[in-house]
Amino acid sequence: MQSIGMPHDPAHDVYREALECLQDSGIPFLVGGAFGFESYTGIVRKTKDLDLFVRPADCHRLLRRLEQAGYRTEIRFAHWLAKAWRQDCSIDIIFSSGNGVCRVDDLWFRHAPPSTVLGVDVHLIPAEEMIWSKAFIMERHRYDGGDIAHLLRARAAMLDWARLLSRFHTHWRVLFSHVVLFGFIYPEQRLRIPDWLMRELMRRMTQDMQCLPFDRRVCQGTLLSWSQFLVHMDLGEYEDARHVPRGTLNVEEIQHMTDVLRQEQEASAQTTDLAADQEEARSCHGQI
Repeated sequence: MQSIGMPHDPAHDVYREALECLQDSGIPFLVGGAFGFESYTGIVRKTKDLDLFVRPADCHRLLRRLEQAGYRTEIRFAHWLAKAWRQDCSIDIIFSSGNGVCRVDDLWFRHAPPSTVLGVDVHLIPAEEMIWSKAFIMERHRYDGGDIAHLLRARAAMLDWARLLSRFHTHWRVLFSHVVLFGFIYPEQRLRIPDWLMRELMRRMTQDMQCLPFDRRVCQGTLLSWSQFLVHMDLGEYEDARHVPRGTLNVEEIQHMTDVLRQEQEASAQTTDLAADQEEARSCHGQI
């Protein structure tokens, strides 16, 4: 089997050591991110980190093992994400999703295909779970719909569509939106989406159009973007779909995530503005 991620990048040595360390530890983990995406689609990307997926119960054990191997670690968000570093190289340890929907469970491991990443034999997150978790990423500055289109083009014939549909459960409209866009992006590929799936999704849509939902106070936009729909919650117009009992997150978890991501967003904007000012200054200097 072709090894994923072999073109040399200085960070690859750090990632390879982490993979070998965790393989020796016996702690179950799966590889996703750019390396998993390359394995499924053949599209090679330069990545800024290594994405590892673990069951929530295994996260602390995995972090301790990386610490013993010389990595710095932290729990970034208690409901979703931890991180590890060595030198300037970053590893994301993911056990759920930011919206609390795509929790890593036994099915991720039961359906995980084997692969070779950076010369290390590992298992990848299943393509179905990669689609499921990416489908909810619709931020203002990041949208993973393109990735899903590539995955469908490469893997449609091999997907367990019934299992994928069950993953979306009551959020089936999100899956529907992506398969509709797939047919728009690749018109000659649209028949690769199973006929039974499209008919079932259209049946549900038709049924939904007959009446308003029972739960009229909820805004589900926060399942797609942590920031773009907060205005409704701040004004008291809607209730957040991420909150218990509709979702899995409590108020403190959401507030902490919002505060951290908002600070990072503002810092990034300031850096971008500074770079633009410096470029403008250089341009003006060149005209003098």
